[in-house]
Amino acid sequence: MTLYQRPLTPAGSPEAAPDETGRMFQMITGYWATQIARTAAELRLAEHLGQGPRTAAELARAAALDPAATRRFLRGCDALGLVTTEDGERYAATPLLDTLRADRPGSLRDLALWGGMTSHWQPWGLLPDAVRTGRAQSEAVFGEDLFTYFAAHEEEGTRFAAAMSAMTRGVADDLADVITLRGDETVMDVGGAAGAFVQTLMARHPALRGAVLELPHLAKAAEESTAAAGLSERFTFVAGDFLDVVPPADVYLLKYVLHDWDDETAVRILRNCHAGLRPGGRVLVTELVIDPEESRGLPPLMDLNMLTLSNGGRERERAEFAELFEAAGLRLVGVTPSASLVSVVEGVAA
Repeated sequence: MTLYQRPLTPAGSPEAAPDETGRMFQMITGYWATQIARTAAELRLAEHLGQGPRTAAELARAAALDPAATRRFLRGCDALGLVTTEDGERYAATPLLDTLRADRPGSLRDLALWGGMTSHWQPWGLLPDAVRTGRAQSEAVFGEDLFTYFAAHEEEGTRFAAAMSAMTRGVADDLADVITLRGDETVMDVGGAAGAFVQTLMARHPALRGAVLELPHLAKAAEESTAAAGLSERFTFVAGDFLDVVPPADVYLLKYVLHDWDDETAVRILRNCHAGLRPGGRVLVTELVIDPEESRGLPPLMDLNMLTLSNGGRERERAEFAELFEAAGLRLVGVTPSASLVSVVEGVAA
């Protein structure tokens, strides 16, 4: 068959699945979908279509867009299942597009925006070099590591933090379902961005005291987020760096933290947690855990994302977490899966 014999089809389409040539063509052009989703999020397409179907001309007027380009963009969104049309003129939002609504619980808008931004996009363009050298490509692109870049580029840093909060909101309830607490502890969300995870636990436990340890530029976002949730009286934002010191707490949450770092730095973070851990306390690492016998699914792909973006960053197997804990003076006592793909890796003082 030729590349153009079978069209790209949205997920769940009843059309026959493509053969290997068609599948490879979808892989090669996959970045088109990333940027279409990003553009739909940036232009707030879901919100504009939220009141009902619109023509390209109507949407262009509402969003200050080029009318001809808008029609072409809507056709592309239709091809991916983001919108639908019965007459080729008026377009309506689909449930898939509605996942990008900013006001929707579990919205993926921030993740879609960051997924197509420079800080995520350009290092992935150098994946071959990451595989050749074993080093992330953020420094090759920006001249500095990713988090230094975020500190100097407020818009992208803020968007990254919002994307991580969106990812947290997507799994926080599932994780909270499998985390057992007395309910009166001080729980510190180490590197917790705006605090979405600890806020979920605070909402479930009225006596729980929550805190976030983060870099100073995230203080406003964390305080606003906590105020919006009505939890400010039990919340503390601690400006600091978990590579230096971690304040005392009964429970530490490390959500999507260790996977950003090499083993040496990960042990340093865990040692800092160990040093601040109150008697009987626990360290709860919530991350993807790679099953060495299962190569399909998200974890191996996310591992490549970490390889590309963060020097030394990686997803790990259970045995690798156990080694990190032991080197930090902790003991791994269990790995608890949740309804999401993220597991809770629990450690206590050895």
